[in-house]
Amino acid sequence: MKNIISTDKAPAAIGPYSQAVEVNGIVYTSGVIPVDPATGNIPEGSVAQAKQAFTNMKHLLEAAGTSMDKVLKTTVFIKEMNDFGAINEVYADFFPEPYPARSCVEVARLPKDVMLEIEVIATK
Repeated sequence: MKNIISTDKAPAAIGPYSQAVEVNGIVYTSGVIPVDPATGNIPEGSVAQAKQAFTNMKHLLEAAGTSMDKVLKTTVFIKEMNDFGAINEVYADFFPEPYPARSCVEVARLPKDVMLEIEVIATK
């Protein structure tokens, strides 16, 4: 049985999908972008956007009854591979060692023209 996860502390879904779904103690999130859920604002620059996106993810995982230290796998989509190093520094502040498995890919465009998006798989 699947449990749909939703919180107003992370950006609302902007399409026909759930923010996250839990099945058998595993939480699968949709992509989370760096929109401030309280204001709808998007910060300037890749570092500020990474901080906002990872904060949003933290809140979504908390709503699911889990946390960043229980993340097994992340996928990070970035608009500019030149931002890889700066985003990595922010990433390391949010995900404790041992780090989860990760894929990071450069993409042509993301929703709302943000600079990154992250999705994760976590245990409860």
